[in-house]
Amino acid sequence: MAGSTHTVTNQAPPLTQYDVFTADRALTEAVERHLDPAVLDEGRSELSALGRTSGSAQVQEWGVLADANPPRLRSHDRYGHRIDEVDFHPAWHRLLGKGVSAGLTGAWGRPGGHVRRAAAFVVWTQVEAGTCCPLSMTHAAVPALRADPALAAEWEPRLASPVYDRGLRPAHQKAGVLFGMGMTEKQGGSDVRANTTSARPLAEDGAYELTGHKWFCSAPMSDAFLVLAQAPGGLTCFLVPRVLADGSRNVFLLQRLKDKLGNRSNASAEVEFAGTWARRVGDEGRGVHTIIGMVAATRLDCVLGSAGLMRQAVAQAVHHCAHRKAFGEKLVDQPLMRNVLADLALESEAATALALRLAAACDDGGEQERALLRIAVPAAKYWVTKRCAPLVVEAAECLGGNGYVEESGMPRLVRESPLNSVWEGAGNVQALDVLRVLRREPGALDAYLREVGQARGADHRLDGAIRDLLTGLADLEGVEGRARRLVERLALVLQGSLLVRYAPPQVADAFCAARLGGDGGASFGTLPHTLDLAAVVARARPEPA
Repeated sequence: MAGSTHTVTNQAPPLTQYDVFTADRALTEAVERHLDPAVLDEGRSELSALGRTSGSAQVQEWGVLADANPPRLRSHDRYGHRIDEVDFHPAWHRLLGKGVSAGLTGAWGRPGGHVRRAAAFVVWTQVEAGTCCPLSMTHAAVPALRADPALAAEWEPRLASPVYDRGLRPAHQKAGVLFGMGMTEKQGGSDVRANTTSARPLAEDGAYELTGHKWFCSAPMSDAFLVLAQAPGGLTCFLVPRVLADGSRNVFLLQRLKDKLGNRSNASAEVEFAGTWARRVGDEGRGVHTIIGMVAATRLDCVLGSAGLMRQAVAQAVHHCAHRKAFGEKLVDQPLMRNVLADLALESEAATALALRLAAACDDGGEQERALLRIAVPAAKYWVTKRCAPLVVEAAECLGGNGYVEESGMPRLVRESPLNSVWEGAGNVQALDVLRVLRREPGALDAYLREVGQARGADHRLDGAIRDLLTGLADLEGVEGRARRLVERLALVLQGSLLVRYAPPQVADAFCAARLGGDGGASFGTLPHTLDLAAVVARARPEPA
């Protein structure tokens, strides 16, 4: 029997048994703003169902178990046969099945599909982000496959299927499939044109034999992979199935699994190809052009994933501070902690607003929206993913020592928080991509300026930031050394424009003051004290059912 000294008081209850979607006002309002009224009720219903699933104690426990029991490589069976398989904890398969059934691989063929999927991705990331990697790559494979209409017709229905059909079998025998990708190699990294994997044409039209390696290949138990290799005509995109049509295993040699900082529930492998069968996707020498649609989609998912991690960190911090007392009153009511929480909430809401705006542009499909995406996706990927790690660390600090303990869940968020800034091109790659767009595609900058210009005149600090940005864009000579600063401002101005147009006045005012007007410090919790910070924090508080 517990002694009287062990009576538990002044501890926040667990944040569980709640609807992760409807408790997020910034996310629900973004969905209402961007989703066609004809499908809004249906979209809200499905997202609320996923939100309740994500907030349930059982599914949260699955996330803990999947992270605590990382995948294991089985290169050979007991008899010495090479099998190259990865074993996952049952919780991983349960989570992946939920994600597939929630439509996280099926955005391309339904009304408002990208906005609905984007909101679901933000919600699902908050359970266990590791499962989002195969879900993201499967979703993102579609635009690359469309370079070959015959391949797209064969594979798209399998990719969009709401059925998670695990196990290695020929794709035509499965109710649904997952895709991965392998682009980087140890000698090149982001410089994929330095790839050395070779592709030798076979007698069968469009078929090749690959020889080489891939330094990072995530979710190696997927059914097929898009990879880059050097064909006779140059760098080319290929589809590599794990199992061939006749049921035999393709040569897909898993050399080892990466021991990663975070994202531990998801397997990332080093892979060798040695006479591996592959089908060409697109023309020879057009590999980067073919796969760029996949890269753009996964980069947007990096933004969405970081927005989800930020939201969960803020939700945990505000929830804790709303229940925890210190020095005679609740933390959330103390001016200094309120400032910290409000600052975190601003960053989270700005990330969510920007991510859902880009998803809406994907649904629109018009030329101006496509032009906006070409500049806004790398800018958002650069900025939002970089803001994730410091935000999550600050949120963990709001829990004090409790936030440093694994049981709180905050260390798992901290370990995961740098991931999206590294994957799909680190910060410099994104900044250089923005410069490339500015130099080669003037229509992209025009689309961006039309977008942010919709808020002109609503806030003098935003107007000033737009003028300063135009000054910076006027001379691109020698711009590379200041590219990060320029891309940061592009992202901040776009976020400010969205919040001025759509967020409550208290949120827009605080964001413009601190992020655009220079009235904020280098760390979180340095907002002007004259702002209505209580309203900002109250908006960010999750409300369990």
